[in-house]
Amino acid sequence: MPLTTADKRAAFKKLHESGCFIIPNPFDVGSALALQHLGFKALASTSAGFAWTIGKADNDVTVDDVCHHLTAVCAAADIPVNADYEDGFAVEPEKVAVNVARGVKTGVAGLSIEDFTGDAAKPLFEHKLAVERIRAARRAIDADNSGVLLTGRCEAILRGVQDLTLVIERLQAYSEAGADVLYAPGIKTREEISAVVKAVAPKPVNLLIGGGGLSMQEVADLGVRRISVGGSLARMAWAGVMKAAKEMAEKGTFTEFANGYPGGELNKMFK
Repeated sequence: MPLTTADKRAAFKKLHESGCFIIPNPFDVGSALALQHLGFKALASTSAGFAWTIGKADNDVTVDDVCHHLTAVCAAADIPVNADYEDGFAVEPEKVAVNVARGVKTGVAGLSIEDFTGDAAKPLFEHKLAVERIRAARRAIDADNSGVLLTGRCEAILRGVQDLTLVIERLQAYSEAGADVLYAPGIKTREEISAVVKAVAPKPVNLLIGGGGLSMQEVADLGVRRISVGGSLARMAWAGVMKAAKEMAEKGTFTEFANGYPGGELNKMFK
């Protein structure tokens, strides 16, 4: 029997209680089902990966776009889905709350709210406002006792603000405002990761890994509870498409198709 939304949310919360797990980022229903088929216990949406599937750049999607996408993925998958909910698609805390309430209704087991303004010249929301936005998201989630996990996300390092002290201060403030999980995409070194984990303990930390570097076991040893990969799987898919398409366009040859995943295997997986 398929899991209910409540079952998925309970399972997602349980995953965060001990150990370390990978929460890979599908970009559509098919990739979500493929990752589920491989045995992953939970999934996370990717704002960039999804945006590219509908011909938009990252951060150019609307709350309507994202909610339709999340509804489809959550309905198709039998495992929990965490939403990359960007900045809540609003600036004002009360509007963030409205949009978060809408996101909860898609069936997600968790969602993240980030503090990126979209302005490279002034990338982070002012500290007090950023905290109020997390607090508003918490209230929206708790309004119907949904059990959805809230991730507080500090974008500082990812957006060029190389200040780990600022990052830690914000993550601690987001934790106090009600975030269940803390996330600072861009931290990479053992020292950075350990500092963040210790600063927000005992709450779990999500780590973004978008390339080489530390392994799952190595970051687990540092105390990381959850690993996501952002748009990396989407970029891998696009790499194959663009390589084959460029060969056709530039050479008129089709040799790259030999590297495609077998259609029979895909049909078997989705049957």
